Amino acid sequence: MNYVLPFFSISTFISSITMFTMAGVLIIFSTGAEASIGVNYGTLANNLPPPQQVADFLLHSTIINRIRLFDTDPQILQAFANTGIAITVTVPNDQIPHLTNLSSAKQWISDQIQPHFPSTNIIRILVGNEVISTANHLLIRTLIPAMQSLHTALVSASLHRRIQISTPHSLGILTNSTPPSSAKFRRGYDTNVLKPLLNFLRSTSSPFVVNPYPFFGYSIETLDFALFRPNPGLFDQHSKLLYTNMLDAQLDSVYSAMDKLGFSDVEIVIGEIGWPSEGDIDQIGVDVATAAEFNKNLVTRVNSGTGTPLMPNRTFETYIFALFNENLKSGPTSERNFGIFRSDLTPIYDIGILRPTYRLSNPENSPRSPVRASPEKRWCVTKAGAETVALQRNIDYVCGLGLDCRPINEDGLCFLPNTVKAHSEYAMNLYYQTMEKHEFNCDFDNTGEITTIDPSYGNCEYQA
Repeated sequence: MNYVLPFFSISTFISSITMFTMAGVLIIFSTGAEASIGVNYGTLANNLPPPQQVADFLLHSTIINRIRLFDTDPQILQAFANTGIAITVTVPNDQIPHLTNLSSAKQWISDQIQPHFPSTNIIRILVGNEVISTANHLLIRTLIPAMQSLHTALVSASLHRRIQISTPHSLGILTNSTPPSSAKFRRGYDTNVLKPLLNFLRSTSSPFVVNPYPFFGYSIETLDFALFRPNPGLFDQHSKLLYTNMLDAQLDSVYSAMDKLGFSDVEIVIGEIGWPSEGDIDQIGVDVATAAEFNKNLVTRVNSGTGTPLMPNRTFETYIFALFNENLKSGPTSERNFGIFRSDLTPIYDIGILRPTYRLSNPENSPRSPVRASPEKRWCVTKAGAETVALQRNIDYVCGLGLDCRPINEDGLCFLPNTVKAHSEYAMNLYYQTMEKHEFNCDFDNTGEITTIDPSYGNCEYQA
């Protein structure tokens, strides 16, 4: 994730089915994707569910059919075996120089990929993450040789037609990106790095992967443009095209830069794109409602096949960032709050990716209608990872004081979802508000925290 440029892209290539024989068994292997939604599965957290539970949930309860990992965690790869979900794995940046050696690359494929393939549907290896933006000369110099060695290793293992090699970029690789038709790659990187990289991608039928983030580039004035809301748009005087959202403008800026080097035919994949549901107190447009709005509009656009002004009628393989909030990440609050699901696998908000079977079988876990943050009001809610036993004690304590807990009783307006966490959250906030909202009244043995995001939903209203 890089803060330099905030551009967004979506990409899906035409689905293709390949059949091959391994160990005498006919394997049907999907290498492409119809207009599809993937998700980044980051693991920098200490409260995540087991990988097998995650795999089962994604397979049976969502329409997500592809994930991107930031490593080659064997436990996760094993968990996704026989699911058919397409997996993209990542080589960490610090391993890139080592993999320029062909023997090392073959060993890496042997150790990290072959034990899991083809039962786990690994479709792509990303070499590093936003390497050019690191400005690390060693990594940049060895990036393409490492990609070439890994591809050669795949050829040796007869896997090169099943698994692609690419590398993701932030939009910091662009310059003169407004208007989109004027965009080009940064001088020095254009012909020395990106041109040979694009040539490699073309020769191996692999995509150009970008990580566009409208979130990192919007201002108060451009928030509607970033969120796909009605707005005056951006008119490109050179191409005479009107851009009505930041995503299209970012994608076409990438396309223009590629076209200037003669590679407009290389597919574009969106490696990361998302919007956080919580940020620092002074951030505008960072709350559950706005995150839900952005990602829902993103999914709609991905599935529409509309394309962009310069790339009409194209679809884009897209990976939302991220599956879960990651509480161990450093940086501003927003960095830890890009997740679309809680660690208990209930949705933080609804963006249209849950299967109807999930809604029917889990009515108590239906996502709450997002409510915008209020800078003047405060609520007490449960901390992520709080123990169920502790939360039950909170309910017993508050309701034992004689406060009005009827809304969380059966048939009460806040009875559903019928979980200890939800009931405890209501009771804790009731106590907090009753005790005149002192910060220590929301501690509850370190299981509570104060938020400016109204946790009310449906007919269930939390006092404030």
